[in-house]
Amino acid sequence: MAKELTSRAENYSQWYNELVLKADLAENSAVRGCMVIKPYGYSIWEKMVSVLDKMFKDTGHQNAYFPLFIPKSFFSKEAKHVEGFAKECAVVTHYRLKNTSSGQIEVDPEAKLEEELIIRPTSETIIWNTYRNWVQSYRDLPILVNQWANVVRWEMRTRLFLRTAEFLWQEGHTAHATEAEAIEETNKMINVYADFAKNWLAVPVHIGTKSDNERFAGAIETYAIEAMMQDGRALQSGTSHFLGQNFARAFDVKFLNRENKEEYVWATSWGVSTRLMGALVMAHSDDNGLVLPPKLAPIQVVIVPIYKNFEQLEQINIRARETVQSLREAGISVKYDDRDNLRPGFKFAEYEMKGIPVRIAIGPKDMEQGTCEIARRDTLEKYNINQAEIVEHVANLMATIQENIYRKASDFREANTYKAETYEEFKEIMDKNPGFVWAHWDGTTETELKIQEETKATLRCIPLEYPDGPGKCMVTGKPSKGRVLFAKAY
Repeated sequence: MAKELTSRAENYSQWYNELVLKADLAENSAVRGCMVIKPYGYSIWEKMVSVLDKMFKDTGHQNAYFPLFIPKSFFSKEAKHVEGFAKECAVVTHYRLKNTSSGQIEVDPEAKLEEELIIRPTSETIIWNTYRNWVQSYRDLPILVNQWANVVRWEMRTRLFLRTAEFLWQEGHTAHATEAEAIEETNKMINVYADFAKNWLAVPVHIGTKSDNERFAGAIETYAIEAMMQDGRALQSGTSHFLGQNFARAFDVKFLNRENKEEYVWATSWGVSTRLMGALVMAHSDDNGLVLPPKLAPIQVVIVPIYKNFEQLEQINIRARETVQSLREAGISVKYDDRDNLRPGFKFAEYEMKGIPVRIAIGPKDMEQGTCEIARRDTLEKYNINQAEIVEHVANLMATIQENIYRKASDFREANTYKAETYEEFKEIMDKNPGFVWAHWDGTTETELKIQEETKATLRCIPLEYPDGPGKCMVTGKPSKGRVLFAKAY
């Protein structure tokens, strides 16, 4: 089973596509550009949702839900916002179908909407139109709301999890009485994402702001976390936007402050999506299949019996089920695979492909000797331990594997991060050794677009603290405030 994957070295893109399918994560749907997230893939997403949802609530946020449909006129109220999303919007123009004389179904031309509806690409407009009714005084602030939802962005070139016409995400939308409070919220949430990436996804990230060219449409400032995949490319894995008063002005959301003076509300928005599933796959997996950090693995341990006859199986069943119970009591998710229509070797390959962190095999010799075989998915190491030690050993192993996966990803990022002093050096790195490159930039969109056009590399983020201080732009020689992060990206 594991041999079915194209190797990463041979074709990384094909390896990813095959792995998503063969690990039973997702598949393409009948609707172009959309995906079906299969039960195993969705169970991983559910764990992400559960963790993030708690993190949001621990920081004072509440969940709500807003309409999928947004009146077209709402988008015209914030010019930069509509410009940023205009080419990606799906539009509902009619509200009814009808039967034809030939037995077919067609759109009823008499059922045209008075105003077209946009299927949400993001919800700032509908939410800020709603907030206008919620806010009168400073006593109504802050509003700290998040929603878990689906959105549609009509992408022409799609790839499972990474870029699809419809995807799942969360979007936080907050309203504040002061600029300082909104900026604090923006910073807080990008750090929540960074914490999740490090401690749950086991993915190291860089935090920084986006350039004017890459900033979210309608935002004053966009913060992002950038992760490195195993092909050296960057994947934007979360964003947090300081919206200033732009949307409050567009939708006339005002409040009376403590001095009884009227002013506009300050806003933020922030979100992560099922793109995190793509990050999880590409950051850790190998040519044998998925490698999942234990904290996000739906099944952390699988137990496989090895037997020659049903008498042996019955004996193994007793021990295995006792082990299952003990592991579950220790807070470890475990599956006992006693299917009798599949060979152990097939099961081993299946669970290796699906990235189960730990596999336990119990055979006749193990029954005699009071042992079992442990197989680690992250290192492919196998060894025997005493049955009496299994719960404590596996519990410790979960933390060890989680840490090892993060360290491996961190070491890989460090080994593929460079500094470029000249533009020629930069071009050479991007051509031969794709990875993260720290280089000086003069801060202009013109230079940024020139770099992108000539090298296919984009400015991923401007660090919150420049690592080396000021210098000279590698392209123009003009003054640079400090090195910024470039990479080819998804």
